[in-house]
Amino acid sequence: MPVTVSRKEKIFEPDSSRVIARFLFAGEERAKRLIMALTALSNGQQRDLLSEVLRKYSKRHRSLKKIFANHFKRLIPVMELMEIDHAKLPDHLKQLIGSYFTMEYSIEAAAFFNPSIIEHPDQTSLARGQKRVIISFRATGEGHISSIVFRQGVLDTNMDIDVEPPGKMLEVPEQVKNHTYHKKSFLRKLREMWSDSGYRNDEAYEIISDQLDDTFTYEELKQALKEVQVKLEPRQENLAFLQEVRWLASSHYEMTFSVDTSVCERVIFPIADTEKNGIEDARFVRYIGEKGAVTYYATYTAYDGISILPKLLMTKDFRHFQVMPMHGYIAQNKGMALFPRKVNGQYAMLCRIDGVNNYIAYSDRVNVWREAKLIQTPREPWELVQMGNCGSPLETKEGWLVLTHGVGPMREYVLGALLLDLEHPEHEIGRLKDPLLIPNRKEREGYVPNVVYSCGAYIHQDKLVIPYAMSDYASTYAVVDVAELLAKLLNNNGKSDR
Repeated sequence: MPVTVSRKEKIFEPDSSRVIARFLFAGEERAKRLIMALTALSNGQQRDLLSEVLRKYSKRHRSLKKIFANHFKRLIPVMELMEIDHAKLPDHLKQLIGSYFTMEYSIEAAAFFNPSIIEHPDQTSLARGQKRVIISFRATGEGHISSIVFRQGVLDTNMDIDVEPPGKMLEVPEQVKNHTYHKKSFLRKLREMWSDSGYRNDEAYEIISDQLDDTFTYEELKQALKEVQVKLEPRQENLAFLQEVRWLASSHYEMTFSVDTSVCERVIFPIADTEKNGIEDARFVRYIGEKGAVTYYATYTAYDGISILPKLLMTKDFRHFQVMPMHGYIAQNKGMALFPRKVNGQYAMLCRIDGVNNYIAYSDRVNVWREAKLIQTPREPWELVQMGNCGSPLETKEGWLVLTHGVGPMREYVLGALLLDLEHPEHEIGRLKDPLLIPNRKEREGYVPNVVYSCGAYIHQDKLVIPYAMSDYASTYAVVDVAELLAKLLNNNGKSDR
């Protein structure tokens, strides 16, 4: 008999009214023309135009004037080329210019999917048996640009989630701070990227190595690259190398949201060049470190329209976040999922380095992963195309419980389950012969038909709560009895239960 799965009626759907004010830059020449036209307007025209914009949009965005001012600052290099003394421009003109380089972007108009669920840092003011949780989602808007958004709510003893209204006044990070790089590790990551792509440029590598200090910021790197470019012949491979260096350096940063926003109003929208086409499939985990210290990590895939780069997101309060690229040979593919604690003194990670099979990796550093061991290959008809994890492992008394996904005929995605040894998780204890969850009639219609997919589950009151996406459009969740699932896995012990 299959494991009993109880689907809940709660549906998380895209909401096109949730918008952010996004910076829009269509090229230097167009920017110069527009800035010139706005500065040529009379003082009265400038004020009237700004007042009209504020009347239309101030109730849709928090601190709209501040947003316009920040977008104006991003245009300063263009104005310097135009020999405009930007510091002497009146505030109303700065804000007006900023408004012309701003557009509303509906972050979840197209899809709201691939969720993960974790325990909220704040567990105060709850009744017995309740747990406050955060659910992350991949939100997708126009142009299929993905970002990370959140919902928070309270999970009760009936496994019902009372979700807090998310609000409409969304915010992208109030502050973004670039990282300070160490030359040795930065150049090593470049080498790793070369080995993965088969591309090398030793001449350019040596020149930039000589040009960089032992430590440097992104802005210092950009200045160094200008000098490197002068020394290199303008061949296509040299220009490609310089772009690769900029691409890597822009991927490491910190961001902070305003203290007066709720978790549900914070949007992690693509910032770096490495993720300009999307932040995909964040797998959040509540990690317990030394002396019980809690850190929330998320592994996600950065996509620039051509290449992917696995990255690590780190926070303690869901207000301040650090972002860093993943290093090492195996950190070149999708679907990495961190264990919630160290195993035998090392960090442990599930991964899929070949796009087909499930692997496990160990490391002394949370963002450096160099070797992996194969732990699971497709065996059943519903997973023969490929398989992967559905989020971080969950610790139980019987072993590490891992939700998996399998792809079968017609590229149908279903969920399965796997049990790994607690002390040696590279050893499989049991796996389901049959899928745990298959898209039903209502779930199979969507942006990508016939798909159920999750990025992380949660155990509450001996029940497994599984949030999952329905055909890459909307999301819902289901509940499974943990004892029943573990019994099935232990009974199978890797063998057929038929």
